[in-house]
Amino acid sequence: MTLSLNEIESTAKKAARGGGYPWGLAEEAASATRWLHSNDLDGCAALASLLDRVDGQEIASWSPNPCNNVWSVEGMLCPIAAGAAISDRAQEIAESEIWLGPIAQPILLAPFAAHVAQTLKKTITVRYDDTEASTDGEKIRLSGVCPKASSWAWIGINGSVDQPNRKRHRARPDAAAWNALVTYAHRTYAPATEESRLRGAGAGLSDND
Repeated sequence: MTLSLNEIESTAKKAARGGGYPWGLAEEAASATRWLHSNDLDGCAALASLLDRVDGQEIASWSPNPCNNVWSVEGMLCPIAAGAAISDRAQEIAESEIWLGPIAQPILLAPFAAHVAQTLKKTITVRYDDTEASTDGEKIRLSGVCPKASSWAWIGINGSVDQPNRKRHRARPDAAAWNALVTYAHRTYAPATEESRLRGAGAGLSDND
């Protein structure tokens, strides 16, 4: 199964909203998912796993309070909320680094690191466990695996993007992950009313005989 990056982004946005994210963060999640697929990484699998973890919970409780360079919450950090905060703090990262964790699906931090890399025109690296993801904003070089969660993550100016992942113009998501996102996306659809069902069936109600 191959899908356009536009299809990936559109469905990811609705899925994130269906999973409980406000529209603003849902847009961030969709953009991050698309960026990963454009760099040959399965963003749909990462997002689907994240939504399964946060479903039914308050997203605010997963969001960091970025008052210094060590971010944590009582429980697990959301990579979308943390990533959005990272994107707004490029200048802080230029002067220091950020430690955070524990965090779910840390690979979802990479697209936000890419935004910082573009702003600073520097290579930004995200490290967690035995994994390192370095990006110049357009490309990414990933070494290691993509765990579902990590006890810690580090982001700062470092690394290189020699031998980057292949760029992709279409996505090949895991089928189960894609189906999960479609299911979450369906939650955003308004339930059919009797009137909408009649209109959909093309039933005429006029008396123009």
